[in-house]
Amino acid sequence: MIEIDDKIVSADLLRECFACDLSQCRGICCVEGNAGAPLEAEELGELEAEYEHYKPCMTSEGIEAVERQGFAVLDEEGDLTTPLVRDAECAYACREEGITLCAIEKAWREGRTPFRKPVSCHLYPIRLVKFSNGAVGLNYHRWEVCASARTCGRRLGLPVYKSLREPIVRRFGEEFYKALEAAEAYLKSQN
Repeated sequence: MIEIDDKIVSADLLRECFACDLSQCRGICCVEGNAGAPLEAEELGELEAEYEHYKPCMTSEGIEAVERQGFAVLDEEGDLTTPLVRDAECAYACREEGITLCAIEKAWREGRTPFRKPVSCHLYPIRLVKFSNGAVGLNYHRWEVCASARTCGRRLGLPVYKSLREPIVRRFGEEFYKALEAAEAYLKSQN
């Protein structure tokens, strides 16, 4: 573990390799799982305010799930998560050419909304943990459905954090990302 300001970072983010390979996984991370994607409290307002902009990109099942369950649901631990369709697929999913994608991000790419997608989705496979002292932990979540991403990352020599530069900067800022680069350089110098 590496401590940077009020963040506790798993060294795996600097050592392990990862690069999404949608041609192989087909976006299965948006389909499988036992709960929706974690949401930050402030994202709930954005999901609701931007609904009419990304709704046309959603599946009819996803629309029905949101309209029945709401823009977010509480998981077993009492945390906000995205609603699901049939207890599996994210309600905010859409499909293009056999690949499951985020309908919110599709609308963002088309210029219909300023909200890209929930930050937890953008950061995946990094999962955030909030500690009682206010610190935030950044952990690398290993999931079998992402085996092709690990293979692709190794082939490219791309550590987890480097493949997720944009969402890391979105959530924590440029200075934090530079600190991760410095931590990686330090770890390499120690080997």
